[in-house]
Amino acid sequence: MGFLKKKMKKLNYNFNNKVVLITGSSQGLGFEIAKRYLMLGANLIICSRNYKKVKKAHKTLDSIKKKNQKIISFSTDVSKNKSVYKLIKSTLKKFKKIDILINNAGVLGPKGNIENINWRKWVKTIEINLLGSVLLCKNIIPHFKKRNKGKIIQISGGGATSPFPMFSSYATSKAAIVRFIENLSEENNKYNIDINAVSPGIMNTNMLDQILKTKKILIGNKTYKKFLLAKKNDENNINKTCELILFLGSNHSDGLSGKLISAKWDNWKNWIKRKKFLKKSDVYTIRRIVGRDRGLKWGDK
Repeated sequence: MGFLKKKMKKLNYNFNNKVVLITGSSQGLGFEIAKRYLMLGANLIICSRNYKKVKKAHKTLDSIKKKNQKIISFSTDVSKNKSVYKLIKSTLKKFKKIDILINNAGVLGPKGNIENINWRKWVKTIEINLLGSVLLCKNIIPHFKKRNKGKIIQISGGGATSPFPMFSSYATSKAAIVRFIENLSEENNKYNIDINAVSPGIMNTNMLDQILKTKKILIGNKTYKKFLLAKKNDENNINKTCELILFLGSNHSDGLSGKLISAKWDNWKNWIKRKKFLKKSDVYTIRRIVGRDRGLKWGDK
């Protein structure tokens, strides 16, 4: 066990010649993920709905890449099938392959009680956070099946495993995408495609700033204080999340699939020697809690 702990202290990564597609990568977590993969040798495809922001990110990443590395950027609306299809088709034309897909694009959506929110914005949040990720997977899975390998890393978020009041569209989309990831993993377990979701925890990004700029009456004083405390503490969950996402894109995680993994709470480095057990177990997945799980004898047959 001592040897295992010593070995797990640092994992070496080499993404030379790997092609990594990251959505929502013009800023925040997506940009940090792109930068880490680039520094470890990967070729990148970055995209965002905002043309100016993604071009600015491209320019910054261009300044740190090595001569043999390539970066391409796209203005992409992941909620539109034509836009996603063009992204995948153009990428394959340029690189001939994709090794890793990281579904990071997402929005907070409208905040407040369901009866008061803007319905159009509520639906748009589902289209971006849920359907956008589904569309990326739908378009890339045939390529991964043909190659008999691939990695899909899905960013989850608040509401996936517990209620996130006043953020109903965001929470609903995140819970749904985790179940989709479980389904997709089961559907493709014969093709050496590793498909997992990541729960980053609260991160000090523009999204957190957006929440703190919201009127307290819309999100509740308790929720506001929770995020304000996270801002003050600045727990650096971005670094923890990037480290986990590098692991899931590497050969160290080969065979690990269908899991929702917390960057903050899960000791995922110790999972390397236990992947066979994890594959057969429902731990680190979303499941219903029944009475007997809590020692209650009166509620179940």
